Amino acid sequence: MIVNNIAIGSDHAGFELKEFLKDYLLNINIKDFGPDSDARADYADYAHPVANCVENNPDYLGILICGSGNGINMTANKHQAIRSALCWNAEIAELARLHNNANILVLPARFITKEEAIKCVDIFFNTLFEGGRHTDRVNKIACK
Repeated sequence: MIVNNIAIGSDHAGFELKEFLKDYLLNINIKDFGPDSDARADYADYAHPVANCVENNPDYLGILICGSGNGINMTANKHQAIRSALCWNAEIAELARLHNNANILVLPARFITKEEAIKCVDIFFNTLFEGGRHTDRVNKIACK
């Protein structure tokens, strides 16, 4: 993988997939922002710390997971330097990095298989931003 540092977090619905992906990414430095169990948890309590980590550490990318992916994605995207992308297949994950320079991958735990999640993770963390014509577009995303 071209990424060495990943910040990860979820809510209760994403806990099992988060733990599965942590085991899959054994050789990567992973900073887990929780939760520590599948007990009820509010996605914003984990999205903000992951987004802060990615926003303040250019050598980190992130993974966030909740049931639909929507709530945790909306929360992360409140951060100005975050480009969080909700992805449910590898093609979308690749385009999120290639064209949008996404820095957080969001997975919908209730709507994706573990196998597809691995494909998304692999392509997201092995794809570089294409730049070029996409650079101006990406630079218009943040509110200034």
